[in-house]
Amino acid sequence: MREHFELQGYDAAGRLGELTVPRADVTVETPALLPVINPHHETIEPRRLEMEFGAEMLITNSYVIYGSDEVREPALEDGLHDLLDFSGAIMTDSGSFQLAEYGEIDVTNEEILAFQHEIGTDIGTPVDIPTPPDVSRERAVDELATTQQRLEVAADLDFGEMLVNAPIQGSTYPDLRERAAGDAYGTGLDVFPVGAMVPLMNDYRYGDMIEAVMAAKRGLGEDAPVHLFGAGHPMMFALAVAAGCDLFDSAAYALYARDDRYLTVRGTRHLEDLEYFPCECPICTAHSPADLRDRSGDERMRLLAEHNLHVSFGEMRRIKQAIRRGNLLELVETRARAHPTVIDGYRALLAYVDQLEATDPASKDAFFYLSGESADRPEVQRHHDRLHRIELTGELLVRSDGVSATAGEYDDVWTVIPPFGPIPGGLEQTYPVTAEVPDRIDDRAYRSAIRGITALTEHSDASITFVHDGWPTSALDRLPDSVDVSTVPSE
Repeated sequence: MREHFELQGYDAAGRLGELTVPRADVTVETPALLPVINPHHETIEPRRLEMEFGAEMLITNSYVIYGSDEVREPALEDGLHDLLDFSGAIMTDSGSFQLAEYGEIDVTNEEILAFQHEIGTDIGTPVDIPTPPDVSRERAVDELATTQQRLEVAADLDFGEMLVNAPIQGSTYPDLRERAAGDAYGTGLDVFPVGAMVPLMNDYRYGDMIEAVMAAKRGLGEDAPVHLFGAGHPMMFALAVAAGCDLFDSAAYALYARDDRYLTVRGTRHLEDLEYFPCECPICTAHSPADLRDRSGDERMRLLAEHNLHVSFGEMRRIKQAIRRGNLLELVETRARAHPTVIDGYRALLAYVDQLEATDPASKDAFFYLSGESADRPEVQRHHDRLHRIELTGELLVRSDGVSATAGEYDDVWTVIPPFGPIPGGLEQTYPVTAEVPDRIDDRAYRSAIRGITALTEHSDASITFVHDGWPTSALDRLPDSVDVSTVPSE
């Protein structure tokens, strides 16, 4: 059991937690955003990130510090916290990014780990091999073996109170990601970044990103804090949290600002295309787009970076509140409408509904049906699974909501409510079937309700009659032949 990570609550696979970082003597609330700091060019000073934006943890690159005459000696002499003027937790990368970009680095795994410890890093990182997407399986397996060997070396070294990352690789092979996660978890290391995700996110391949994350989660214990390396755009934060990610590092706030790009939770806009700022942050209330365009390059970049951070940290707070309220997936569904590739990611996530249902709370305040994807949520799956437990005999009438009583003798009468399906009498006002559902229901909600009726027939000897008020043929055609079906007008 990893005592440094304590879980506070779940919604789907998203969770609230507390990550204790002993070397910094701080506890970081998760999900958490880690702004990336370039030690040679601080777009926004780390002290301001802490005091004005609420950053509890940063990430910087130990390999850049290691190879720089300008900052190496101050880091060794004064420590990383003094160098950056930051009192929260500091994570450092090892040079794996440079390894991916340039093919080699001039430091060994043991040397860079020792250097991270020496400069006062709170969470260090071995030199893993960031295998890109879509490479051959042979290459992915070979590089994964090297990464695992380096993690085992790190686990055998004594770094005192410094926590150590155990990156999870495996390219775009879910089985390799799952196996890598299990092996990494077995080392006893502390934090588990899902690596080599930046190429997928740069290409908006959120479905493949979710496949990798869900595979990694299957190999990890629930006490494992998961870091999504390079996840910088707030558009996909809610999706990744719902998949079970706890930590996110972002250089996007600065990189986008350098290109005059303005972040929103729905995407990115170029400053030159804006006449008004659709935001209430301090930057947007004090300035107009025209005002920022008139500023010098450095000042414009800083102001845009500040806005980008306000949006990013604001989204993290919104996500935490959604987990507490039990409506995280509704937030994800709302965000998914911003971009087709996020919808693809959300649909990929819902393909693992059984995995999500394992940690999803059995009771919440409400269920809002927002789109066809809502029919595939874990709350619906749970209801269908519980129908399998019910053994019935005799004559059962199941009728769509709104159908008046029908003639005939029945041993029991249930109501069918999309997307959940059949509901025993007297439970129509209990969660989750008290869902807020639009009057104009889509076919997926009807088909989901039919799946519920089918689930009821699979473990029941009852003779079931279904009476509806004009359901679509696309749904009714999915009913088992054993169910008698008839249509009556609604009340």
